[in-house]
Amino acid sequence: MSHHFDTKLAKEDPSLNVCDFYLFEGAPGHTVMAMTVNPDAGLSVPDVLHKEGLYAFRFDLNGDSREDVTFNLQFGDARHADGEEHAHIQSYKVRRATGKDAARSAAGEVLIEGETEKVETKNGVRAYVGLAPDLFAGDAVAIIGWIKTYYKEKRYDASHFQNRKNFFGHRNVTAIVLEVPNELIGKGKVHAWATSSLYGHAPEMQVQRWGLPLYTHIFLTDPSKPELIDKFNAAGPAEDIANYAGVTAEFAENMSTYAGSVVNPSEYGKQVVARLLPCALPYELGTEAAFDQAAFNGRPLGDDVMDIMLQLASNTPLADGVAPDLSRTRKEFPYFGAAYMKEEQVGVVPVPRPTK
Repeated sequence: MSHHFDTKLAKEDPSLNVCDFYLFEGAPGHTVMAMTVNPDAGLSVPDVLHKEGLYAFRFDLNGDSREDVTFNLQFGDARHADGEEHAHIQSYKVRRATGKDAARSAAGEVLIEGETEKVETKNGVRAYVGLAPDLFAGDAVAIIGWIKTYYKEKRYDASHFQNRKNFFGHRNVTAIVLEVPNELIGKGKVHAWATSSLYGHAPEMQVQRWGLPLYTHIFLTDPSKPELIDKFNAAGPAEDIANYAGVTAEFAENMSTYAGSVVNPSEYGKQVVARLLPCALPYELGTEAAFDQAAFNGRPLGDDVMDIMLQLASNTPLADGVAPDLSRTRKEFPYFGAAYMKEEQVGVVPVPRPTK
């Protein structure tokens, strides 16, 4: 639910639904970027990537919240994997674009190409696209109830988080994982985000943007402003402060007021805005990634980001009692562990596709 089912088009076509984005150090001198799509892949949705989709990792190198380097992927037609009716194989190409080309559709030189469900390696670049465990952990029922209480009853209610159930446990996603030499990105501190777009017979239309986990699911949830999430996902981070500073500060001010957790809610709201906007993931290349209460520096696979964002929104030690399944990670590329097998998913109910 970091960004599972975030926009109308993502609800209609989960292959364009960017669920999560990870950024961390891989092999020495290399950075790993990973996005996941297709929430509940193999149960309620197929494992296919959109053949007119454009999936991109975008990096701002100079602090202007505009991409300077982009790694983008496009996929070919799907075919059935040998001996497996419900598994599919697709070809893909990874391109790297810089400068003005970084913001253009499918621009750049081809770095590597290959097929899904295989690890591909070329000139220090590694790529993997395929079924993987969903490493986001969160009590979806609890956070929805917590936010509804905030808006409808104007109060803070931590009792929602006694449920202690990981809605995403034993579910799979499609993971897009790249590991590249740092020099292909830049030096020092970068700010990154991931996007999915439609790009085929018409000009590119961005479907979804992932900057920080749960930002839209917490701070852009005002039922009187339903347009905010679609507006956010259709654009880049350059206008985030102008567009969302007010609603972000208001949520943090009110939630911390209801919780009685700060002396000066207005000042706390400003601090949260400074922490979250522009909405992009900061990372110091070549350092150990950590997404925690003290600071954001990339995001490794195992950090419990829901607890961090809940605490930031309320300034309370709020936790949902569930955490990522670290047994489903690995130390070597592609870092995601094996996808959950059918026998491990017995009793896991397919997610009904949201319709609105």
